Amino acid sequence: MKRALFTLLVPFALAACGTATTGYGGGSAPSSRSGPATISVRASSLGQILVDGNGKTLYLFEADTSAASTCSDACAQAWPPVTTNGGAKAAGSASQSLLGTTTRSDGTTQVTYNRHPLYRFVNDTKPGDTSGEGTTAFGAGWDVVSPAGDKIEKAGG
Repeated sequence: MKRALFTLLVPFALAACGTATTGYGGGSAPSSRSGPATISVRASSLGQILVDGNGKTLYLFEADTSAASTCSDACAQAWPPVTTNGGAKAAGSASQSLLGTTTRSDGTTQVTYNRHPLYRFVNDTKPGDTSGEGTTAFGAGWDVVSPAGDKIEKAGG
Protein backbone atom coordinates (compact mmCIF):
# COMPACT_ATOMS: atom_id res chain seq x y z
CA MET A 1 0.00 0.00 0.00
CA LYS A 2 2.82 2.41 0.87
CA ARG A 3 4.51 1.71 -2.47
CA ALA A 4 1.29 2.32 -4.43
CA LEU A 5 0.60 5.55 -2.53
CA PHE A 6 4.18 6.71 -3.05
CA THR A 7 3.93 6.00 -6.78
CA LEU A 8 0.69 7.96 -7.02
CA LEU A 9 2.18 10.98 -5.26
CA VAL A 10 5.43 11.12 -7.24
CA PRO A 11 4.08 13.20 -10.17
CA PHE A 12 2.64 15.80 -7.82
CA ALA A 13 5.82 16.09 -5.80
CA LEU A 14 7.92 16.39 -8.93
CA ALA A 15 5.64 19.01 -10.42
CA ALA A 16 5.83 21.03 -7.22
CA CYS A 17 9.62 20.95 -7.37
CA GLY A 18 9.65 21.91 -11.03
CA THR A 19 11.77 18.90 -12.01
CA ALA A 20 9.13 16.62 -13.46
CA THR A 21 11.04 14.38 -15.83
CA THR A 22 14.34 15.98 -16.66
CA GLY A 23 15.78 14.28 -19.70
CA TYR A 24 12.55 12.59 -20.69
CA GLY A 25 10.29 15.54 -21.50
CA GLY A 26 7.26 14.63 -19.37
CA GLY A 27 5.87 12.28 -21.98
CA SER A 28 6.98 14.04 -25.13
CA ALA A 29 10.08 13.35 -27.18
CA PRO A 30 13.24 14.86 -25.74
CA SER A 31 14.32 17.78 -27.89
CA SER A 32 17.93 16.58 -27.93
CA ARG A 33 17.09 13.11 -29.26
CA SER A 34 17.59 12.51 -32.94
CA GLY A 35 17.48 9.23 -34.77
CA PRO A 36 16.24 5.91 -33.50
CA ALA A 37 15.95 4.89 -29.84
CA THR A 38 18.19 1.99 -28.84
CA ILE A 39 16.78 -0.92 -26.83
CA SER A 40 19.15 -3.49 -25.34
CA VAL A 41 19.38 -6.11 -22.59
CA ARG A 42 21.04 -5.97 -19.19
CA ALA A 43 21.50 -8.46 -16.36
CA SER A 44 19.64 -7.55 -13.17
CA SER A 45 18.50 -9.14 -9.92
CA LEU A 46 15.30 -10.01 -11.84
CA GLY A 47 17.21 -11.71 -14.67
CA GLN A 48 17.79 -10.35 -18.17
CA ILE A 49 15.72 -7.17 -18.71
CA LEU A 50 15.21 -4.56 -21.41
CA VAL A 51 16.96 -1.21 -20.99
CA ASP A 52 17.24 1.97 -23.01
CA GLY A 53 20.40 3.38 -24.57
CA ASN A 54 21.43 4.79 -21.17
CA GLY A 55 20.97 1.48 -19.36
CA LYS A 56 17.71 2.56 -17.67
CA THR A 57 15.15 -0.18 -17.00
CA LEU A 58 12.12 -0.38 -19.27
CA TYR A 59 8.63 -1.28 -18.11
CA LEU A 60 5.26 -2.29 -19.50
CA PHE A 61 1.92 -1.10 -18.14
CA GLU A 62 -0.63 -3.88 -17.65
CA ALA A 63 -3.47 -1.50 -18.61
CA ASP A 64 -2.06 -1.33 -22.16
CA THR A 65 -3.89 -4.22 -23.81
CA SER A 66 -2.68 -3.33 -27.31
CA ALA A 67 0.17 -1.32 -28.83
CA ALA A 68 -1.74 1.87 -27.97
CA SER A 69 -0.62 3.60 -24.77
CA THR A 70 -3.18 4.32 -22.05
CA CYS A 71 -0.69 6.30 -19.93
CA SER A 72 -0.79 10.10 -20.35
CA ASP A 73 -0.78 13.29 -18.29
CA ALA A 74 0.22 12.56 -14.65
CA CYS A 75 0.83 8.91 -15.54
CA ALA A 76 3.32 9.86 -18.27
CA GLN A 77 5.11 12.18 -15.85
CA ALA A 78 5.72 9.35 -13.37
CA TRP A 79 6.26 6.79 -16.16
CA PRO A 80 7.82 8.65 -19.11
CA PRO A 81 7.16 6.83 -22.38
CA VAL A 82 10.16 5.77 -24.43
CA THR A 83 9.87 8.01 -27.47
CA THR A 84 11.88 8.09 -30.65
CA ASN A 85 12.53 9.92 -33.87
CA GLY A 86 13.25 7.49 -36.67
CA GLY A 87 12.07 4.14 -35.31
CA ALA A 88 13.93 1.96 -32.85
CA LYS A 89 16.93 -0.33 -33.05
CA ALA A 90 17.85 -3.41 -31.08
CA ALA A 91 21.29 -3.86 -29.57
CA GLY A 92 22.86 -6.90 -27.94
CA SER A 93 20.33 -9.67 -27.37
CA ALA A 94 17.24 -7.48 -27.84
CA SER A 95 15.17 -8.63 -30.84
CA GLN A 96 14.74 -6.21 -33.74
CA SER A 97 11.70 -8.21 -34.90
CA LEU A 98 9.90 -7.45 -31.60
CA LEU A 99 10.53 -3.69 -31.81
CA GLY A 100 7.89 -1.36 -33.16
CA THR A 101 6.35 2.04 -32.60
CA THR A 102 2.95 3.53 -31.91
CA THR A 103 1.67 7.09 -32.17
CA ARG A 104 0.69 8.60 -28.83
CA SER A 105 -2.32 10.89 -28.34
CA ASP A 106 0.08 13.88 -28.23
CA GLY A 107 1.52 12.94 -31.63
CA THR A 108 4.88 11.63 -30.40
CA THR A 109 6.16 8.21 -31.42
CA GLN A 110 6.49 5.66 -28.62
CA VAL A 111 8.64 2.54 -28.83
CA THR A 112 6.91 -0.82 -28.39
CA TYR A 113 8.40 -4.26 -27.76
CA ASN A 114 6.29 -7.34 -28.48
CA ARG A 115 3.43 -4.84 -28.93
CA HIS A 116 3.86 -3.44 -25.38
CA PRO A 117 4.43 0.33 -25.19
CA LEU A 118 7.64 0.92 -23.22
CA TYR A 119 8.14 3.29 -20.27
CA ARG A 120 10.82 4.36 -17.80
CA PHE A 121 10.17 5.12 -14.11
CA VAL A 122 11.21 8.50 -12.70
CA ASN A 123 12.40 6.96 -9.42
CA ASP A 124 14.94 4.78 -11.26
CA THR A 125 17.84 7.19 -10.98
CA LYS A 126 20.69 5.07 -12.28
CA PRO A 127 21.21 2.22 -14.74
CA GLY A 128 20.04 -1.07 -13.29
CA ASP A 129 17.49 0.40 -10.86
CA THR A 130 14.21 -1.53 -10.90
CA SER A 131 12.24 0.32 -8.20
CA GLY A 132 9.10 0.47 -10.36
CA GLU A 133 8.83 -3.32 -10.60
CA GLY A 134 5.61 -4.63 -9.12
CA THR A 135 4.10 -1.25 -8.33
CA THR A 136 0.46 -0.52 -9.00
CA ALA A 137 -0.43 2.98 -10.11
CA PHE A 138 -2.82 4.64 -12.55
CA GLY A 139 -5.11 1.64 -12.53
CA ALA A 140 -2.79 -1.29 -13.20
CA GLY A 141 0.55 -2.95 -12.51
CA TRP A 142 3.99 -2.08 -13.86
CA ASP A 143 6.56 -4.74 -14.70
CA VAL A 144 10.02 -4.90 -16.22
CA VAL A 145 10.24 -6.52 -19.65
CA SER A 146 12.18 -9.64 -20.63
CA PRO A 147 14.14 -9.97 -23.90
CA ALA A 148 11.26 -12.21 -25.10
CA GLY A 149 8.86 -9.28 -24.61
CA ASP A 150 7.06 -10.68 -21.58
CA LYS A 151 6.60 -9.11 -18.17
CA ILE A 152 8.90 -10.23 -15.39
CA GLU A 153 7.30 -10.31 -11.98
CA LYS A 154 9.39 -10.21 -8.85
CA ALA A 155 8.98 -13.37 -6.77
CA GLY A 156 6.71 -12.70 -3.84
CA GLY A 157 5.65 -9.31 -5.26
